[in-house]
Order: sequence, then C-alpha cells, then structure tokens
Amino acid sequence: MKTSKSRHSYKRRILVTGGAGFIASSLAQKLADDESNLVVIMDNLSTGDLRKLPPQKENIRFVKGDVNDYKDIMVIMVSYQFHYVFHYAAMVGVLRTQAHPVGVLEDLRGIENICRLSKNTGVKRVFFASSSEVYGEPVEFPQNAHTTPLNSRVPYAVVKNIGEAFLRSYNKEFGLNYTIFRFFNTYGPKQSKDFVISKFLNMALRGDDISIYGDGSQSRTFCYIDDNIEATVKIAYSDLYINDVVNIGNSRETSILELAKIIIDITGSKSKIVYLPPLKEGDMMRRCPDNSDMLKVLDRPLVKLEDGIKNILEKGFFEWENNR
Repeated sequence: MKTSKSRHSYKRRILVTGGAGFIASSLAQKLADDESNLVVIMDNLSTGDLRKLPPQKENIRFVKGDVNDYKDIMVIMVSYQFHYVFHYAAMVGVLRTQAHPVGVLEDLRGIENICRLSKNTGVKRVFFASSSEVYGEPVEFPQNAHTTPLNSRVPYAVVKNIGEAFLRSYNKEFGLNYTIFRFFNTYGPKQSKDFVISKFLNMALRGDDISIYGDGSQSRTFCYIDDNIEATVKIAYSDLYINDVVNIGNSRETSILELAKIIIDITGSKSKIVYLPPLKEGDMMRRCPDNSDMLKVLDRPLVKLEDGIKNILEKGFFEWENNR
C-alpha cells in the first residue's frame, strides 16, 4: 500500500497565495513539476477559480483561506514551516480595483501577515508580485527597476508600493530575504476577461463590438505567461536578485487600437471597434519595461504577441471554454 510523503520529506516546501488566479496557478503548476517540491496553494476564491488549479498530484495541496485574515494564514504557515513564499494574492483588474478601493487597501493586511509570519517561521525568501502600476504615469522610458521614480496614485499601485516597502523594511530589520517582481501586462489561456487581451478575445469570438476607452492610442507591452513563469521560477531556483527588484514583461509596445485589430485579424472576427469615453483614472498612456534582467535570465527571445494569441486559441481559452 502506497503511503503519501510526509510534508517534511520534501526538498522545498512552497506557499503560493492567490494560487487559483491566472499567474499564480500557472506558477504553482510549474513548481509542482519538480516532485521534490511540496506546493501549497492558498486562495479565498473571491476572484480565483478552482478550475484553474493544477491537476491533482501528491505534491500539491489546496487550502481555502484568506491571507488577509491572520488566523487563516498563521495556521498554514506555522503548520508547514515553508522554505519559500510566493505572495501573489491581491484584488486585481482595473475596473474592480477602482470600484472597490477600500477592498484594495485591505490587501495591506495580507502583506504584513506574510512578512511577519515569514520572519517568525524561518522562511528563506519571499517573492512578491508587485506591478508596473507603481511607476504611475512614467517619467522615463523604458521603466528601469532601479532608476525610474515611482509615481503611485491609485490605491492598487499604492498598495503594491507599500508592499515593496514592507519587504525592504523586514529585510533591513530582521534579515528576511525577498525578491520583488514588477509584473507588466501578462496574458495567457487562463486569464480572466477582466483584462484586455482576454476581454477582446471574448468579444471577437462572439462577434460582439470591441470597446476601447479613449482613442486607443494608449500603449502597453504584453508578456506571454510562459515567459513570465520561466523567468520567475529560474530566479527562484537561483541566488539571483535576492533583496532586489526585477521587471517582468515584454518590451514591445502595442497600442490598444492595434491590439484590437490584431485580435480581429487572428480570429477572423466580424467585430467592429467602438470608442468609449476615457477612464477617469488608472489608464496610463504608456507602459514599457527595461526587461534586460529578465532577458539575461531566460537567454532566449520572448514569445511574440501574435504567436501568444494563437497559442491561447490552440490551447483553449479559459473564459471561452467555461463561460459560454
């Protein structure tokens, strides 16, 4: 009779918060591919989806819980005595975060809980999902993780900025090691339709009008999920960027109008593009990372936007397959 391995027999015990979300579920799956890892996924399922979790394996555990609730996260962290923590749980999505700014600010509790408990339970390194939003309306192009001034204004960006400050402070005072990932726009098959590529794909596949805020001249860079995950996991398995910040994103700028046209072309959709009034806040005109550190880690070209969109359609678009 086969017995399950003890949690303490694994080489690495890893916590992934927000693990039923898009990026974190993909990360958890990649980490679990190494059977010497025990990967514990925690999510309160407020926006996460159980269908995004990796396939069941002996070295994957799921716990429903809220990282913002100290009792929830304390029980897990004391029980498992993790080596590494990936803190990815957060309220996300421009419209959702603008509609619920107080809820966004509550995520500060989760960041503080993670820092305090990581210090107290001997975590070797915390990996924090920050955001390009901390740059605000940038004053430097491309945005450099070390030289570009931060210009956070909306609550989501402020919370990420304060989260970074928590990690630096805990390192300075208690020696807690960290790595901060500033994620630029990331896309892939499991992304929710709160985000622009998934939203446009959903509209195009239905033949609905594709709505754009403003004139569509605002630009973003789009990083395919496989590039994000490979870079972050390689950094996690190495001694690179300890107590440092890394931009994770593609450097090819694409306007939102151009993106809509690309998606219409690839899907063969008859959707029309319609223009809505600009958002009052949170829709910055440009985003472009200095991603030289990420490219050094990967040592290969990044996935082209058109190829990434085709990959989504070939692999099965989560929002289309599950919400028709």
